[in-house]
Amino acid sequence: MDILLLTKEFPPNIYGGAGVHVEHLAAELARCDSGRHRLEVLCFGDQREARANASVRGIGPFGDMTDMALWHPALLSDLSRNLVMAGTVQSADIVHCHTWYTHLAGCLIKQLLQIPLVVTTHSLEPQRPWKQEQLGNGYFAARWLEKMALGNADGIIAVSTAMKDAILQLYDVPAEKVRVIYNGIDNDTFHKIDAPRILEAYGVDPKRPMVLFVGRITRQKGIVHLLHALHHVKRDFQMVLCAGAADTDQIAQEVEVAVAKVRADTENPVIWIREMVPVDRLIALYSHADVFVCPSVYEPFGIINLEAMACQTPVVASAVGGIPEVVVHEETGLLVPFEAVSPSDADPKDPQRFARDLAAAIDAVIGSPDMRARMGDAARQRVDAHFSWRRIARRTISVYEEVKG
Repeated sequence: MDILLLTKEFPPNIYGGAGVHVEHLAAELARCDSGRHRLEVLCFGDQREARANASVRGIGPFGDMTDMALWHPALLSDLSRNLVMAGTVQSADIVHCHTWYTHLAGCLIKQLLQIPLVVTTHSLEPQRPWKQEQLGNGYFAARWLEKMALGNADGIIAVSTAMKDAILQLYDVPAEKVRVIYNGIDNDTFHKIDAPRILEAYGVDPKRPMVLFVGRITRQKGIVHLLHALHHVKRDFQMVLCAGAADTDQIAQEVEVAVAKVRADTENPVIWIREMVPVDRLIALYSHADVFVCPSVYEPFGIINLEAMACQTPVVASAVGGIPEVVVHEETGLLVPFEAVSPSDADPKDPQRFARDLAAAIDAVIGSPDMRARMGDAARQRVDAHFSWRRIARRTISVYEEVKG
């Protein structure tokens, strides 16, 4: 097959789970069936790469928009890239879109080439109302694009059963069109290592218990709730935040204030790493952490938890979305109950209770070396058994074959 992948993110421009997914899926698709498939990746940027049966091409915006009086310049710049994508593709057997940023291009290419369209849902816009803070009314355009693409798709891949259930609840699509294929992990790259000097380079004490958070500064990731929870943790520990790229100035300021308050009110240090952490150093942080915390208020899957589990680190996570399909409660970590205000508002109904429950789970893991060792071993075993990219690529090829008929 000639496979066309459309994505906003692709190396070196990756900032979230969708980009990680496409990077590894593309590599495995190119290797599937002894490299018999031809793969082309179109992404946002200026990338240029060509191998025997795979190519990557970055797409820039159409024309110079700097002098235009645009109300939504970022949105229109993104959509212009979609038009360039659609206008430059001459042939393919299947087009596969990732995130709403490429949905317009996918729908156009489906019609222009008369080929099947597959859409992978990494999140659903109606479940992320806080994105309006970042996108303004462009958020409603994103919701419309998502609805259009899912309605036009010949096959839909959900990254968790929870995501499939949400798709069927929110959109009028036949259940038989939706397949669940989990995200994966590079098992060879992510594994436990001993690298105390990397920790010391970030000001982290390798001998002191360590709680780790990795994620963007966005309401979705629940970082403010984690910072509130730190006031209730009773054990001695150091908090390491790998957190940057705030969605808005408002959430950035909230995190600044919350970090300052923790530092002022407790004796436990907060080490805030604001720059992007290279993978080799991130693996060192995962490996030395006593517990990895994922306090997300919305998480369709949560690749970040797999990365920690592959490094044999127990996970404390909110029991939302696809997380319970990854983290097994009391086996690979602890799940913290989460009750949202409403289905359209992912904030916790009782923020103080959620913060205290997070703290209690962190305390439990930090306080039990036997629990940490048992959960860490089980976490790695689960990752190896269920979440390899090779397995995921083969299942994706099966979806392509199914929709092609």
